[in-house]
Amino acid sequence: MLITGITGFVGSHFAEYALERGVDVYGSYRWRSKTENIDHLGGQIRLVECDLRDLSSVQHLVEASQPDAIIHLAAQSFVGSSWQAPAETLFTNTVAQVNLLEAIRQRPRPPRFLVVGSSEEYGAVYESELPITEDNPLRPLSPYAVSKVTQDLLGYQYFKSYGLPIVRSRAFNHEGPRRGDVFVTSNFARQIAEIEAGLREPVIHVGTLKTKRDYTDVRDIVRGYWLLLEQGEPGEVYNLCSGKAWEIGEVLEFLMGETRVRPIAVREDPARLRPSDVPVLLGDASRIQRAVGWQPELPFEQTLRDVLEYWRRRVALRPVSPPRMTDPA
Repeated sequence: MLITGITGFVGSHFAEYALERGVDVYGSYRWRSKTENIDHLGGQIRLVECDLRDLSSVQHLVEASQPDAIIHLAAQSFVGSSWQAPAETLFTNTVAQVNLLEAIRQRPRPPRFLVVGSSEEYGAVYESELPITEDNPLRPLSPYAVSKVTQDLLGYQYFKSYGLPIVRSRAFNHEGPRRGDVFVTSNFARQIAEIEAGLREPVIHVGTLKTKRDYTDVRDIVRGYWLLLEQGEPGEVYNLCSGKAWEIGEVLEFLMGETRVRPIAVREDPARLRPSDVPVLLGDASRIQRAVGWQPELPFEQTLRDVLEYWRRRVALRPVSPPRMTDPA
């Protein structure tokens, strides 16, 4: 099995899940990739350096790993950064997937391939369209979301044009330990952990708190990805979601309720606001439930506690730099 983006948040959790099932795991990485998320896996995985934007590099990756299945997680995945670097986001996310698809379509037995999309593809959703099914229109509201729509439709096109065994997924928000601090839940947890450690004043800086997101634990998401790689219908697309939306303010309130320090003030930071945002993302996971029997098992309250404990350990281990701007997606 080949995992692109193995050093990332979801990639590291997927690698753990695959290893538990006795699978030989290869992973692609960039020369500058941080490996802290996978250092604990030691020699259990095989890493191949690759620039996914270069076709010859991707061909070498596929030849070296000889995969029977590929989950494509490598991407510029921060919505906020896509506003500052739209061209780079579109180029990186689109060209990387095209190169992978071109590399595998040349093989005598192309591997099963999972396209990892996003609920951000749905974008502007009317209240009457909730909960979101896979048949909802795609109305992306950020350069990142446009790039994920492109990846999604490229997967469908290569399935129809070349008969490749490609399954598409659209995961709604997922959180858990190792989540980067540019994402809002992890950012809140990091700020709280630093306040508890006396490294910052008791003030949490926030962007908008009114948007609502459908959250699932990353460990449930990777289980869903695994099932789709094994049993998903090629050409089909599947939502992965909990069916419950949390307002960002509710997430903050829950985490503050877990803290050891009181009082903590909340202060809006204009730099954390975006040109446009998706007000509500609430999904319907009926299709994947019918197809492979997947549904979330871990309550989101436990996820939030685990994220906070993760940052408490990180903060206790070494000095930290100031948190960056956050992304509710």
